[in-house]
Amino acid sequence: MVTEDRVAVRKRSVHAASENAYLIDIPDTGVIDRILRRLPERHRVLAAPPRGSATVPVRGDIGLPYLGRALHYMRWGPAEMMERHRRYGPVSLNSSLGVDRVLVSGPEALDEVLGKRRRDFGQGWDYFIGPFFRRGLLLLEFDEHMFHRRIMQQAFTRDRLAAHLATLTPVARAAVARWVPRGQDGARVRLYPTIKELTLEIAGETFMAVDVGSRRRELVEAFVECTHAGLSIVRHPIPGGHWRAGLRGRQVLERYFTEMLPAKRRSQDPDFFSGLCHARSEDGEVFTDADVVNHMIFLIMAAHDTTTTTATAVAYYLGKHPEWQHRVRDEVLAADAETGDAATTIADLDRLSELDLVVRESLRLMPPVPGLVRRAVRDTEILGHYIPAGTAVDLAYQVNHLLPELWTRPEVFDPLRFAEPRREDHSHRLAWLPFGAGAHKCIGMHFGTFEVKTLIAAMVREYEWRIPDDYRMPWGFTTIPFPRDGAPMMLRRRR
Repeated sequence: MVTEDRVAVRKRSVHAASENAYLIDIPDTGVIDRILRRLPERHRVLAAPPRGSATVPVRGDIGLPYLGRALHYMRWGPAEMMERHRRYGPVSLNSSLGVDRVLVSGPEALDEVLGKRRRDFGQGWDYFIGPFFRRGLLLLEFDEHMFHRRIMQQAFTRDRLAAHLATLTPVARAAVARWVPRGQDGARVRLYPTIKELTLEIAGETFMAVDVGSRRRELVEAFVECTHAGLSIVRHPIPGGHWRAGLRGRQVLERYFTEMLPAKRRSQDPDFFSGLCHARSEDGEVFTDADVVNHMIFLIMAAHDTTTTTATAVAYYLGKHPEWQHRVRDEVLAADAETGDAATTIADLDRLSELDLVVRESLRLMPPVPGLVRRAVRDTEILGHYIPAGTAVDLAYQVNHLLPELWTRPEVFDPLRFAEPRREDHSHRLAWLPFGAGAHKCIGMHFGTFEVKTLIAAMVREYEWRIPDDYRMPWGFTTIPFPRDGAPMMLRRRR
């Protein structure tokens, strides 16, 4: 006889196994999914290797004319990359938007680009976001990139991070507490745009020492327009198009930061904007006005967009798995009791081990930047495949996060895979890399992690939430993943 408890356990096991299957296997449930699955394939070779070369050509499916596989990716994201990996191996041709691109996945292939042959590949982001985030740190390469990175690193020392954290904690806790008006037991909140406005406010306070105030909506829209323009199908400024909106957003951001620049040049405040204005290299060189504006636009985008996606994903999984929500809440409340509810410090956040496991697992399943983009600067090879100079190379590292040879049941939300003694992220040094790797590894990864933990800690203090078993987050995939429905959640005040 099967008991009710066994039935419940079985149901939970099936639910856990299936809730992330759409990240790994292409669905066949919606009309759009069925249409895209049935489109004919068009196989092609990228380029013939030079005579006498021991390399082999890159082969793959170039998809639709001009569009290539762009629609497939925007619909399916990681499931599309997983399907390419299974069908064509770790190095394949994967054209999109009129450009022949090489898709690279799996730890060995990525290691060739990021390690063994890293000087053969410069950054490749210009094609996607160059017009909107030009000369941001991610878009520089080689010696110039390292020069700018060394100067910017001055703003991310542990002492600076501690000061930033002291600023963001009260802002985050006060804002989260207002999500459900006092006197109400609960309220339905569209979590993604709500968090997005908050993270922009935090970025303003932390990095610029300003209250974005009445301009918050204008700036949020400008950043959204810039980030979504990267995968525009029509890459010209036609009326009503995403490309034109992105260029307009860039103008808004340039005006905003340029207006503030003279005062920041005079200021001795400890915020990041002022720090960039006064930062010097070992030789006494400083950033130009254009450098400062470019870096601020890219930094604020990275500081709030990626954090918004990560915090939304963490909240989603905590709503899907109430047992983990309880564990995280108990840990946060115990830490509050120990510190007397004092302002959170880096040491306090480091002790939240349960929350850290959940954040890591959420980043495995939905990293805010699911791939890296490079460009071959000379003829080279990847795992014996010939890569001509100038070839765009997409490093689909999210595939590594979902490979069964690296992770136990990768479709299952299982934070304990990051705990001792399992430490499945140690299965390969490139098994888990949500912050990138190599010279371009995210300069703000520690600050971003602290911010996400601060936001989630504030949420579990104030609220409880439960997400129905049959709900799946409808992620949309552009430059940065986002929930197409805004991630509606019912937050109820804790009694």
